[in-house]
Amino acid sequence: MLKTLLATYDGHVFTPEENINLQPNERYLIQIKLNPKQKKNIFQKISARAKDLGISDLANQHDHYLYGTEKQ
Repeated sequence: MLKTLLATYDGHVFTPEENINLQPNERYLIQIKLNPKQKKNIFQKISARAKDLGISDLANQHDHYLYGTEKQ
């Protein structure tokens, strides 16, 4: 099986830019090739990691969710 995907290296691990279906605890041969035409700026990287937590008032009540303080 040959699978081609884009991944970002953060200095420690590679993070795929799409979901991949691989078996855990299997060994895989990885070939690395720099893809300079696909450079992303910092906002694109942050946006790719963003998740919808389903909390509609998170921006207004971040102290409550982060530190457990009373809602304002």
